[in-house]
Amino acid sequence: MVGNSFGHRFRITTFGESHGPAMGVVIDGCPAGLLLKPSHIQEALDRRRPGQSNLTTARKEEDQVEILSGVFEDKTLGSPITLLIRNQDARPEDYKHIKEVYRPSHADYTYLKKYGHRDPRGGGRASARETACRVAAGAVAKRILDHLGIDVYAFTHQIGQVILEDTTIDYSSIEQHPTRCPNPSIADAMQQAIESAKSEGDSLGGVVECHITGLPVGLGQPVFHRFEADLAFAMLSINATKSFEVGSGIAGTKMKGSEHNDPFVIDKDKVATSTNFSGGVQGGITNGMPVTFKVGFKPTATIQKPQQSIDQQGEKAIVEGKGRHDPCVIPRAVPIVEAMANLVTVNHILLAQSDTMEQIGLKQ
Repeated sequence: MVGNSFGHRFRITTFGESHGPAMGVVIDGCPAGLLLKPSHIQEALDRRRPGQSNLTTARKEEDQVEILSGVFEDKTLGSPITLLIRNQDARPEDYKHIKEVYRPSHADYTYLKKYGHRDPRGGGRASARETACRVAAGAVAKRILDHLGIDVYAFTHQIGQVILEDTTIDYSSIEQHPTRCPNPSIADAMQQAIESAKSEGDSLGGVVECHITGLPVGLGQPVFHRFEADLAFAMLSINATKSFEVGSGIAGTKMKGSEHNDPFVIDKDKVATSTNFSGGVQGGITNGMPVTFKVGFKPTATIQKPQQSIDQQGEKAIVEGKGRHDPCVIPRAVPIVEAMANLVTVNHILLAQSDTMEQIGLKQ
C-alpha cells in the first residue's frame, strides 16, 4: 500500500487502523520556528471527533493529540513532526459477525481482492477514522496560513434533499448548529432530515462547500498541479466523496459564455472580478478572488436495515450494521474538508517560492 502520503513540499504520511492501538501522522517539510502547541491541534480535532451530538456516531473518542517529535519548547524544529492519537473506544468485537461478508458499498471486497488480507475491524485502514490524522496535520498547516492572513471556511451546503441557497455566508455562525449549516432555519430542517433517516435505520449524504479567502495571485503549478486540480485530488481522497465542483461547477455548463465570464475590475486599487464563476482560479492559478468549491459525499454505507450481499465463499448473506456509525457524515466532514484545503494551500505557497529567479535570490 503506497498511497498513504500527500503533498509536495509540505508532505504528510498517515498511519493506523480504526480499531488498532492508535492513529497518527508524520509531517515532513514544515518550516522551523513555527509556534505550535498541542492546543492548536486539539481545537481542530475536537471539531471532528465522534460523539459530539445525536447526529454523529456514538463512538466516544477524546482524540487527544500527542506530539512525539519535531517540536521543542512549542516551536517547530524543521524536522519531521509526528502526531499520535490513541484509540480509546475501539470495539473490534462489533465486526466479528461480518468478518467474511462483503458489506454493500464498503471497501471489504476491493481491499481483500487487492491485498489478499484485510482488517475487518471497522474497515481498518479504509475507515473514516483515518481522517483524524488529516485534521491534525491540517491544523499545523493552518498555523502557517494564519500568519499569512489566509482563511479556510467550510460549511454544510446540502443534506439529503435540504439545500442551503444563501449566497452570502456568515462564517461566524457555522459552528452554532450541530449540522454546521450557517442558516438556522435550513440547519433545523437538515437536522430533522438526519434524525428521520436515523430513526428508519437509514442514512443520508450531502455536500460540503468551502471558501478560501485572502489568497495571493499566483498559486498553482500548471499543467498537472493546477490549484483546483490538487484541491480535487485532495478532496476526492476523503472517504465517501463522490463529486467535486469548483466555482460555478456543473451549473456553469448550462450558462452562456457571456453569462459565465468574470469581467475584470479595479476594487480598492486592486484587480478583481465583478463575478466569481471561475471560483478564484483561472488557468490553474489563483487570481486573488476567493477560491470556492463543493464536495459531494454519499450516504453512510453502514445502515441498520438488513441488506442482501454475499460472503467470501460466494454464498448469499444478510448484512445488518451493528457498529457505531454516523447517520450522515456531512457535519463531521466539514473540518476534514478544511484540513485538506489547508494542506493544499500551504503546499502551493511553498512551491510558489521558487517560481522565478528573483524568488530564489538569483538575478539574471
